[in-house]
Amino acid sequence: MGYELLPVEGGRAAILTDQRRPAVLVHGWRSHPGIWNRLAPVLTDAAVPFWRFDYTAMQDDGTEPIALALRDFMHEKRKEAGYTGPVDIVCHSMGTCIARYLLEVLDGDAQEEEVRQLVGIGPPNNGSAMAELFNDPERGPGVIRQLAGVFVPRDYDPGEDTIVQEFRPGSRIVRALRDAGTRDDIAYRIVLAANLTATPAFFPAFAGKTWEFAPGGGWRTTYSGDGIVPHSDSLLPGAGVDVLPADPGNLVRRPEHYCHIMLPRNPEVVARVTEYLSAPSRSP
Repeated sequence: MGYELLPVEGGRAAILTDQRRPAVLVHGWRSHPGIWNRLAPVLTDAAVPFWRFDYTAMQDDGTEPIALALRDFMHEKRKEAGYTGPVDIVCHSMGTCIARYLLEVLDGDAQEEEVRQLVGIGPPNNGSAMAELFNDPERGPGVIRQLAGVFVPRDYDPGEDTIVQEFRPGSRIVRALRDAGTRDDIAYRIVLAANLTATPAFFPAFAGKTWEFAPGGGWRTTYSGDGIVPHSDSLLPGAGVDVLPADPGNLVRRPEHYCHIMLPRNPEVVARVTEYLSAPSRSP
């Protein structure tokens, strides 16, 4: 087995083998790279190198410009490291869809971007029910008031939010992802949370539940979600799925750790992501 050295954050170097590939970390909508502050030291201890992509200055630019910036970021990091092999990509929430847009829509035919696996934490892969709910003339204003200061700014206007408009399920961006489909050369992993104990403290704004589309039209709430993204938004054909916590007792001890906002810092999520990066053949 061959190896090469790759610099990681902090100036240390990691030995890359078939099991030690660099991980590209992509934060979500209205978020920042600081969400990886619990994952980063664990990856360092596990000798998994990582590159944190920061698009906080591009939140109003839309999916395609951010996806192109992600491509340029990975190319630059490869050049700096002298590394030409496959990478893993770990994303939170909407960051998963940005990475997928790059890999499946922009690069789908050429497949020039070498990626071993894509790990999405709470991703709205099928479009966001919450984005659509924000725009509902009857329910939207009330939902926004409930989330003000928690998930959106207090003066939030969804009509001015490019990403939210682009990830309504009927949008051009979501249709492009649906039409492109997933790539056969990439292993897809989805890490989700569920309120297995129906604990209101899981996500107090919605009494522990998550809004989703009802099968016959309209809206309903479910415990199969993380407060913001229901499982029905996340699932992809052929993707491996983890639904956490493995021990429902964790929801009694720290229920808030399993809501959408906290998932990237959740110790169980951090451990699961690290396992995938260290041993990509591990089963969900």
